[in-house]
Amino acid sequence: MKIIRKAVFPVAGMGTRFLPATKASPKEMLPVVDKPLIQYAVEEAVSAGIEQIIFVTGRNKHSIANHFDKAYELEVELEKRGKDKLLDVVRRIVPDHVSCIYTRQSEALGLGHAVLCAEPIVGNEPFAVLLADDLIDSGEHPTCIAQMVHQYETHGCSVLGVQEVAREETDQYGIVAVAPGEPGISRVEEIVEKPEPAAAPSQLGVVGRYVLTPAIFKQLRQTGRGAGGEIQLTDAIGKLMTEEQVLAYQFTGKRYDCGSKLGYLEATIEQGLRHAELRDGFRDYLSNLDLSKF
Repeated sequence: MKIIRKAVFPVAGMGTRFLPATKASPKEMLPVVDKPLIQYAVEEAVSAGIEQIIFVTGRNKHSIANHFDKAYELEVELEKRGKDKLLDVVRRIVPDHVSCIYTRQSEALGLGHAVLCAEPIVGNEPFAVLLADDLIDSGEHPTCIAQMVHQYETHGCSVLGVQEVAREETDQYGIVAVAPGEPGISRVEEIVEKPEPAAAPSQLGVVGRYVLTPAIFKQLRQTGRGAGGEIQLTDAIGKLMTEEQVLAYQFTGKRYDCGSKLGYLEATIEQGLRHAELRDGFRDYLSNLDLSKF
């Protein structure tokens, strides 16, 4: 069984829910405290042993490549000023053994199409997919994608990261129905893209974490446009299930939906309260905040 060395990051979306902030800057570069969303996701992938980071980009996404590139002028200036701690932070954004590769999604044809754009780089290997919109904090546990890689190594098949969602929110997710299985890990029997609450087969929603076998590429090539006129990864996974087992994994960790403004604010506040330099002062500020003024 091949090990998972590659992770795909679809980052070509327009981020319209955060306009005007995303008019000139990618939504993936929105900061949560002092790191952009995309860096949290990349760090999660690196923690799982990923060695190749594959960004599927679009127009106006140059700042993502710049963020993960070496900044010679900045490093020289920090070194000159004796700011060794900041210099170390800048140099550790991507470890030396990890490479970043960029490919373009020329048309906005959905998540499935974005994953398919990475096929020439991924090749015939299993791989991970991480959506930076979902910031997942697993605390002292292994990161979400590390947990899923372990499940892949145990079971040898594709694994979807899932969690319980509110019944009224099923039309925002791919929803799975699963067979009885081990605690937290079950075989997927049905997957439906954004069903209305009354038609949803369960309340288990697929969030932005996937570990997929390379067989998904054949299914994506044969998948026509689905919901929203886009090539849906969910539809291709449904076809993949007819040929091989696909598992749903209820990961350990808290997910912040940073694709929504409320989820982004929740992540910013809670990550601020966990930040070693800020937590004490920030906690004091919040405890003394007079909410009646708002």
